[in-house]
Amino acid sequence: MNKRVVITGLGIVAPNGVGLDAFTNAIKNGISGIRHDAELERLQFSCQIAGKPIISTELSLNYFTELELRNFNSAGILYGVIAGIDAWKDAGLPTEINAEPDWETGTIFGTGTSGIDKFRESIYKIDDFQTRRLGSTAVAQTMNSGVSAYLGGKLGLGNQVTTNSSACTTGTESILMAFDRIKSGQAKRILAGSTSDSGPYIWGGFDAMKVCTFKHNETPEQGSRPMSATASGFVPSSGAGALVLEDLETALARGAKIYAEVLGGNLNSGGQRGEGTMTAPNSVAVQKCIQKAIENAGIRPDEIDAINGHLTATSKDSLEIQNWSEALGRSGVDFPYINSLKSMVGHCLSGAGSVESVASILQLQQGFVFPNINCEDLHPEITARIDANRIPQKMIEMELKVIAKASFGFGDVNACVLFKKYN
Repeated sequence: MNKRVVITGLGIVAPNGVGLDAFTNAIKNGISGIRHDAELERLQFSCQIAGKPIISTELSLNYFTELELRNFNSAGILYGVIAGIDAWKDAGLPTEINAEPDWETGTIFGTGTSGIDKFRESIYKIDDFQTRRLGSTAVAQTMNSGVSAYLGGKLGLGNQVTTNSSACTTGTESILMAFDRIKSGQAKRILAGSTSDSGPYIWGGFDAMKVCTFKHNETPEQGSRPMSATASGFVPSSGAGALVLEDLETALARGAKIYAEVLGGNLNSGGQRGEGTMTAPNSVAVQKCIQKAIENAGIRPDEIDAINGHLTATSKDSLEIQNWSEALGRSGVDFPYINSLKSMVGHCLSGAGSVESVASILQLQQGFVFPNINCEDLHPEITARIDANRIPQKMIEMELKVIAKASFGFGDVNACVLFKKYN
């Protein structure tokens, strides 16, 4: 089998917008979700700003019962379930409880860690001889597959239900894993996505590594500066993105709205060889990943209208632009438009690939390129290779046909997916 795969539903929980309407408005208008974080200041972090989605208890009760929320403090699962169920509803799929599982539908929903606050609570209770007070959901909240397990149960999914984990590449990888499963005929529909926990126990390691910015504690919205000459590290953040992938035949038969088509992509690793390390990309592997993705998608490099990059606001941004340019054989004014959602939301870590993919697909569907904020001082190594106008600082309205989305993660792992406007 070689089925065509389309996207029929989207869900988003981001620092600058929860829900598609709020998020779309934010990315079109360059609205930042980065704020001062009092807890990071109290704990004397170097970086005291972060991006966290704002979720009220009232909103949570639309997705969880009061009983489920008792002793519940896994932010990553909360974000993922909200985004996932929103995507499901957006796809026009039924939410009533059926006796039989939906054998043709599954979920591949990734994360980096799960329930870090619940882990901390559990350690203290166990050390204080209070094991029986952990509660019945401690395991579900702390197992890595907790997010897919919650979604599988709430939606009655009977196909593959699993959680993938590949650092910052997780979300883009989940989309490609879902794509492969549907294309091969093993499922008709997969809820794909990823989520990230939030807070000091997630972000502390990065602060210790000195990869987070410390220069904008008084000016949070200016802190995330991808492609800028004054970029000083990434802003830690969290969130979740979700996408319903479906075979075209099934989507058309039920009259579903179609956001975009997934043309294909590629996953690889640089093996931490050459210039690749645990934290740095092997450029040979990055370029191979992009080129193999284009080949798998069956398009030419000159058909890509825009790129939603990884672009974290670190010293590696210039290298990423170089890799895109060399992989595509395009530079100067011939280079595609490129943007980084991280300028507005920070680095959502394991949630980044799916959050950014939702933004990519909204651009395709609605015909715009969202602005890059905080890069009025573009890095000279970047402008030496590509035309500055290819990095828009205000929203551009234009019809897009193909967008490339890539993620490059810790462990020297890479993912690139190609989305096409559906006609």
